[in-house]
Amino acid sequence: MAQEVRNIRRQKLANGLTVITEQMQHIRSASIGVWLQTGSRDEDPEWNGISHFIEHMVFKGTKHRTAEEIARQVDSFGGNMDAFTAKECICFNVKVLDEHVPVALDILSDLVLNPVFDAADIARERGVIMEEIKMDEDNPDYLVHEIFTQNFWKDHPLGKPILGTKETVKRFERDAVLDAYAHRFAPGNIIVSAAGNLDHDRFVQLVRGHFEHMKPMTNGFHSSAPKISSRIILRNKKALEQVQLCIGVPAHPIAHEKRHAGYVLNTLLGGGMSSRLFQNIRERQGLAYSIYSDLNPYRDTGCLAVYAGTSLASASKVVQSVVSEFRKLKTESVPEEELRRSKAQLKGSLMLSLESSTSRMSNLARQEMYFDRFYDLDELIERIEAVTAEDLTSLASEFFKPESVAVTALGNLNGLKLTRDQLAC
Repeated sequence: MAQEVRNIRRQKLANGLTVITEQMQHIRSASIGVWLQTGSRDEDPEWNGISHFIEHMVFKGTKHRTAEEIARQVDSFGGNMDAFTAKECICFNVKVLDEHVPVALDILSDLVLNPVFDAADIARERGVIMEEIKMDEDNPDYLVHEIFTQNFWKDHPLGKPILGTKETVKRFERDAVLDAYAHRFAPGNIIVSAAGNLDHDRFVQLVRGHFEHMKPMTNGFHSSAPKISSRIILRNKKALEQVQLCIGVPAHPIAHEKRHAGYVLNTLLGGGMSSRLFQNIRERQGLAYSIYSDLNPYRDTGCLAVYAGTSLASASKVVQSVVSEFRKLKTESVPEEELRRSKAQLKGSLMLSLESSTSRMSNLARQEMYFDRFYDLDELIERIEAVTAEDLTSLASEFFKPESVAVTALGNLNGLKLTRDQLAC
């Protein structure tokens, strides 16, 4: 089946800022994102959380607009504005009808280029983030992942929480915020991506009008690759009804040439209702309501992790069942029919995910950040199709080594014991 040819164009401004667009003529919307190629992994430990704090603060007012004016203007043309901070990037984005692209970019660039960082706002926002941290700590699924990550990439910024901690956040004063902002918002560090019903040359002109005055500078980010420590962590939290489990192994970085086999392996293992973990642990044994696996790849490392929530009585049994699925993937070839199903599921979700202008806009920016060129859907599907049962067996042998399995259990553990022997895969 023939896919549409994606109309992607890329241009670098003289100061190092990159502009990428994809024209989608069949829709009426456009999504614009301003991406910073730096995130929480580029923070010093004592300033952990400051990227996320800056992401919040730019919405509090600029030299030209108050916080209320920003909100009111975006609402007045039915736009949808959002931002997020991740381990390796910060993104500010807006989705609008095509005719509102110029004013949307005007607001977005104002946020990014002219924040005032008012001291009173900073003090208030510290309180807001403290509440966000508490909210996350009350969410066991989030908390077990956070404890797992901190131990997996121990003593490395990649393992630290994106929000920071109560200790670090209460130190955020105006000078620290201004300093972190000045170092991060450099044109060579910025990608402006847009997808939807727009014209590349006109869009580049708009971007140039807003960003051209920024002076080129290098910021020398990019922390060293983390060492992985695969430990067994048992954390008591009496108030929890369930035991939360996170069982993970080291996986490949985001641009690794075997990444397509990684996607298929993850889908087959725990990527949906027909996956092995769901069918075996939930449907056959009835041990968990929620169980899934996740692939988290970064620039220079990665992790494949399984999450499950279960009762204290079943916790050891769930760990054992997960480990036995690891072992099976190493020792038994994946049946042709199951391989076909996993590939079809993966291709379907990839195609569906590229239907909106927002996901296309994100896809452009991520490809620019991590890959040396753009991969279109046809090529992606071809690579997924090319994955064989042998590829999966060899990848499983590479990933699932008894000494590499890390486990975090969180809950009212009441004497629960987990040993390395139980992780023998």
